[in-house]
Amino acid sequence: MQDHIIKIFKESSRVKEAFINENLSKLINVIDVLTAALKSGNKILLFGNGGSAADAQHIAAEFINRFLIERPPLPAIALTTDTSVITSIGNDYDFSEIFSKQIRAIGQPGDVAWGISTSGNSANVMKGMEAAKKMGLVTVAFTGKDGGNIAKIVDFSVNVSSSNTARIQETHITAGHAICELVDMKLFQKPDLK
Repeated sequence: MQDHIIKIFKESSRVKEAFINENLSKLINVIDVLTAALKSGNKILLFGNGGSAADAQHIAAEFINRFLIERPPLPAIALTTDTSVITSIGNDYDFSEIFSKQIRAIGQPGDVAWGISTSGNSANVMKGMEAAKKMGLVTVAFTGKDGGNIAKIVDFSVNVSSSNTARIQETHITAGHAICELVDMKLFQKPDLK
């Protein structure tokens, strides 16, 4: 059992190392885009399914409450939390519409739509991104595997080149934490941070 636990941790480290080697400049771009949007009074809309829904909620909470420093709350909304909205859209229309309808209702040009999909092909995340692009939102995707169809249509694609869902999700939340920390630094501590 000990060997298996060590294997899991080593694999997680390898996936994260490969991810940062492939995505460092992309992460910097996402940090800059989020910082600019928040400076302009826009908000971040986050969404995904299953573990990615939990990641959307987790990251939204880091922006709204605080991450590492005391600072004013930042506007971020997880579109995965209102069960009445999600179930009414799923029941009256289709589950694939649960994010796109929310984006159409509350998204504004200049907001950031941040979708998370370990496969890169979640139909509801894809439709959410399509709606966001039509409305003039900036689109950011966290994906896995080869990035799927979602990576092809967004403004900023950050992909974990792995087919292991657990390792993809672990990398997504690490990248999310790095983004939260650097956005805070750029907004409140070191605005000239490059």
